[in-house]
Amino acid sequence: MEQGRSHAAAPAERLFAEVPAQAARGTAGRGGVPAARGGRAEVRGEHVHGEQEYGVPCAAPAHAPARRMPQRHSVRGQVLDALRKALVSGELIPGEVYSGPALGERFGVSATPVREAMQQLALEGAVEVVPNRGFRVATRTARDLAELAEVRAMLEVPVLLRLARTLPAAGWDGLRPLAETARTAAATGDRALYAEADRAFHRALLALGGNRRLVAVADELHRRAQWPATHGRSHCTADLIADAAEHLALLEALAAHDVERAEALVRGHFAVGE
Repeated sequence: MEQGRSHAAAPAERLFAEVPAQAARGTAGRGGVPAARGGRAEVRGEHVHGEQEYGVPCAAPAHAPARRMPQRHSVRGQVLDALRKALVSGELIPGEVYSGPALGERFGVSATPVREAMQQLALEGAVEVVPNRGFRVATRTARDLAELAEVRAMLEVPVLLRLARTLPAAGWDGLRPLAETARTAAATGDRALYAEADRAFHRALLALGGNRRLVAVADELHRRAQWPATHGRSHCTADLIADAAEHLALLEALAAHDVERAEALVRGHFAVGE
């Protein structure tokens, strides 16, 4: 079923609540671009420009307009962030097709930033291009999530075990505020909010190992692991709270150089619930 004007209107409106009114006004009414052309999703067309004032040079005439600095991708970035949160929260429904032009018209931005954000999500595997219609949210099985968890464990567990053996207990103190932030986010029951805090904690944890490329790869895998399965069990607030509590327990084990417990905790943390 194509999404746009009628289906799931209230959740979709929340997707774009974070796009500032000024940015929306700057792009509304400028015309959409067809969702597809020649069997492929069409992404070329107008670019969205934000504006930032420069000071007027002293030699410029008094009536000369102020020079402005374009910010080409600000709206697209905000739309992309909103769509990513909607994927995590389940507001974008797996298997459903969403029309970029229709969403852009409804929420006061041009079709271009919506389409470009969706193209980025297509590169990440979150959506699929549907010629002449828009983008379908990818369907994922429990097996997909289990495979992601296995790959994450292969990357992250060796780093954590090495750090558990070598990093002084005080070295873990800087991660406690992030673990507390995640616990606070979990208590709200907001899955998207918790997902951001969860990834921030794991990024900081892996960063202690000193391999920036590994951190980037692991973070992308983590992002994909946060998208819900098509027919998976929905996570309630209690699930999020239990998950967040594991961060603090893991820090305790790491600070105590309890390698065996740290490994059990992190592998269990990656496990996919049925």
